[in-house]
Amino acid sequence: ARIRIALALVITLLIVPSLDPMPVLDPLSLDSVIISVQQLIIGVGMGLIVLIVFNAVTMAGEAIAITMGLGFALMNDPQNGAQVPTVSQFYLILATLLFLSLDGHHAVFVLLNDSFTLMPVGKALQADSFWQISQWGSTVFFGALSIALPALAAMLTANIIMGVMTRAAPQLNLFSVGFPITMTVGFIAILYTLPVFQDVFDNLLVLAGEAIARLVRS
Repeated sequence: ARIRIALALVITLLIVPSLDPMPVLDPLSLDSVIISVQQLIIGVGMGLIVLIVFNAVTMAGEAIAITMGLGFALMNDPQNGAQVPTVSQFYLILATLLFLSLDGHHAVFVLLNDSFTLMPVGKALQADSFWQISQWGSTVFFGALSIALPALAAMLTANIIMGVMTRAAPQLNLFSVGFPITMTVGFIAILYTLPVFQDVFDNLLVLAGEAIARLVRS
């Protein structure tokens, strides 16, 4: 929390000099409170759009981990303060590194700076802006499905094959053989579908940037 507050202060100090002069208001007046709430809503909306992209990555990792039988392998997520599967944490770390390597943090900073020009202080979001944010929530499921589908398809195929083997050889102990096979197939599927993950994540970031641009232009 302290790091986030310090980062917010640093970003504020970097952006303020490039902005036009702000209207002089009494900090305790009603107008000041209204403007503060408006800016808070705009900031929350922009942050929520980016957060949804990373939540899609986490959801995809959870689906893959459960299908692999690794849903019990949990670790602490320092961002959310909750227990998440290790596969989700792997995808989240990978997404963060991709975000930084693609200069996503620079793009967010530029969009944040431009938002004060496109939507000056004192201008509120329109009603359709909230509808746009709610529609963007469907991206979580679309992105998670796009990331997880190749690996899930591979593991589904492995499960079907093991089911056929069990019918052909009833003496085969599926519980002792199935788990290692499913886990191995899962890791191989994750390895070979990493390019798909990169393409989907890049596309989600582009869509997020477009959504933020539409939000501040509304």
